[in-house]
This record gives sequence, C-alpha cells and structure tokens, in this order.
Amino acid sequence: METIDVKTIPIAQGRDKPAPTSAKDISLTRRSLLKGTGVLMGLLAAGSPLALLAPSTAWALELRTLNNAEGETLLQMGRTLFPHDTLPDAVYALLVKDLDAAALADAGTAKLLREGIASLNHLADGSFLKAGAARRLQAVQSMEGQPFFNLVRGKCVTSLYDNEMAFAAFGYEGASWEKGGYITRGFQDLSWLPDPSAEASPPPYFG
Repeated sequence: METIDVKTIPIAQGRDKPAPTSAKDISLTRRSLLKGTGVLMGLLAAGSPLALLAPSTAWALELRTLNNAEGETLLQMGRTLFPHDTLPDAVYALLVKDLDAAALADAGTAKLLREGIASLNHLADGSFLKAGAARRLQAVQSMEGQPFFNLVRGKCVTSLYDNEMAFAAFGYEGASWEKGGYITRGFQDLSWLPDPSAEASPPPYFG
C-alpha cells in the first residue's frame, strides 16, 4: 500500500497508556500512515500550546471504516456539541478515531453512524460541512435523544477531555499524587490575592 509520511501528534494512541506527568511528556513522533478508507489531516495554530511542543504543526488520522467526509462531519459535530476555541481539530480528531474504531468493531454501529450523518446532512440543507454554525447547531439539536446523537455525545466526554493533548491545551498538568500532591506544586501560587499572614498560612508539615 502507498504510505504517507508525516510528522504528527499520535492521534491513534491507545487509551491504556499511563497519563503523562506533564505537558512536556506528550509523545510527538514521525509515523507512516497507510491509505485506508480515509485520512483526516490538519495543522496546529502557530503559537498554540500543542504547536509549541510539536516538531511539526501537521497532524493526521487514518480512518479504517469512515471516509473523509464522514470523519470530518463527526469532527464538526463534536465541535458543535462541545465548542472550545482553544481546542484544535487534532483533539476533536480523537473523537473521530474512537467512533471509527467502534464502527470497525461493530457493523451496527457503522450503520448507525452513516445513517446519522446522512440525517445531519439532510437537516442542514444537504451538507452539514457547508452549513453555517447556527444551521449546524439547529441540525444537531433536532437529533437530540436519538441513538446517533447519544453515541456521539457519549464518546465526546472521554475522547475530548481524557487525553494529554487536551491537558496541554487547557493547561492541566495531570495527576499530582505521584509527585507529592499540590501542596508544594502550585497550591500556593495565587497571584491575584494578597499574601496571607504567617499565622493564617503556616508552612506545610512533613513529619
């Protein structure tokens, strides 16, 4: 098969890997993507947290079941459901990755996704991708409560927020217990309140 070589954030990373200890621990590698059913590609905005960490601003996601239009439609549906200006499309691509994997594992899920995408396009006057933000929101709201809507929304919760790319974009440093907690790591770093008196804020005790 023909391959595409790109420097990319590892969109297809597994969920069983331990969370990184800091934003600097994000794995950014060069990988070869097979031309499957589709490949979503994009760029990180210059100056964004992920772009500052990455060796390249390019990212890519190989799709094994969905085609490009279907993958892009699900990506934009995720952005409509959970809009974050600070989250790049590379993070929303994790939603597409998980839905594509679910479709690969179950023919019924693949059918549900394709029928749902077709309904989105119909509700958006023929093309969800070409519709404006207000029309997209109206189309998505019209499907609220349906199995397709529930599937995509349910995947959003973990796909968009439980990953190191989102941690970097939101400035979350990850778990702290293995580093001794937050007492000496940011707990007393408030800069928008006056310093309390020594009596009101005794130093931590490590007995």
